Amino acid sequence: MSRNILYPALFALLLATGANAAMDGMIKEIEVQVDLTAVTNPAAAARYANLGADLQGALAARLVDRIAEDGMRVSVDLSEVELSNSFQEAVGLADSKLAGTVKISDLKDNTHFDTYELVVTIDQALPFFAEGVYTVALTASSDDYYKAMVAAFADAVVLRLQK
Repeated sequence: MSRNILYPALFALLLATGANAAMDGMIKEIEVQVDLTAVTNPAAAARYANLGADLQGALAARLVDRIAEDGMRVSVDLSEVELSNSFQEAVGLADSKLAGTVKISDLKDNTHFDTYELVVTIDQALPFFAEGVYTVALTASSDDYYKAMVAAFADAVVLRLQK
């Protein structure tokens, strides 16, 4: 096989291996950002006042066995526009979503690097509702809705870390 064919093939294999490598390393830091001053809906700003801390706690609870002094940094920047829009009562729950940019970085391991947009809809949150919750009557301001959306978002981040 000539070098002209071999090197590109090896490079493609190396890229594919790095992209498919499991991000199952240790977690050094979890950071969640949401700029509530940018939320244009006052009711949404009040309802989501603890969203950053709640999502950070949900992520930490799911990753507790992977927390270490060294490892990856997981950073989530939630979309303030989506928080405002999803909270509108005129918008049905079917249109509601929690969206943000997730960044994974590791200064010591280049295979632990990823940036992606994550959108979680109410359909993805349905498994996280407590048994007996009547989802048809829910509003975006309900505690059940809020907890399910946070849980679904945290699970989606953790699932992506394991891929």
